[in-house]
Amino acid sequence: MIKIKDEMIQDIPVLHVVNDADQHSPLPVVTYIHGFTSAKENNLPFAYLLAKKGYRVLLPDCLEHGERASGKTPFEMELEFWNVVKQNLKEMTILKNDMEKRGLIKDQRFGLAGTSMGGITTSSALTQFSWIKAAAVLMGSPKTMEMAQYTINQVEKNGTNLPFSEVELQKQIQSLEPIDLSQHMDKLNNRPLLFWHGDQDPTVPFKHSESFYHQALEQYQDKERLHFIPEKNRGHKVSRAAILAAVNWFEKYL
Repeated sequence: MIKIKDEMIQDIPVLHVVNDADQHSPLPVVTYIHGFTSAKENNLPFAYLLAKKGYRVLLPDCLEHGERASGKTPFEMELEFWNVVKQNLKEMTILKNDMEKRGLIKDQRFGLAGTSMGGITTSSALTQFSWIKAAAVLMGSPKTMEMAQYTINQVEKNGTNLPFSEVELQKQIQSLEPIDLSQHMDKLNNRPLLFWHGDQDPTVPFKHSESFYHQALEQYQDKERLHFIPEKNRGHKVSRAAILAAVNWFEKYL
């Protein structure tokens, strides 16, 4: 039986998904980060499938999402996007340390995955944490600075005035350089990394994943450890095929 437990790890609400018989045993751990304006419970299908295969899965609510939402307007939320990503990175260490202290990680096997904003977080985390052993990015961008500029351009095209000067905007974009995986491909270290992206995605550019894959492939001695799955005629919505591919990826590499 798969058990879903509501937990509070420090001030982070988390769904802890694991086979009931193994809940106190050390297991490989995968943390899955949800997308922008989404919430932890929306990724339960992934967690259930992976838990059935003997993994422990953590589904946290990101800052200003799910149980942590404070009622910000959609526009206010957009202004918080990169702050949420940066907070996700800080909280990744909290989650990992908590699992370690409780003796719940087997052989340091800690993986990370995410959808959209969660995929951006996952890519960014690979620049910071060498202890992430395998990762999966579903319709997220590994090019944070390009993604930030793209988002600004889209907002301005819609006629919205941002409350920042051009200098301030460029400074904010530049602040993302340390977590831009496309600028730090040396941090990949041959780690297993899966990308999935719909080729009609209007929110996160498909070309970010596609071009990164071809550039990063040169960094890999074992080319099979970097994999890109494009899905034709798919917009900004994860398919069942993508979920199954991510589950199979961790089963193979974590």
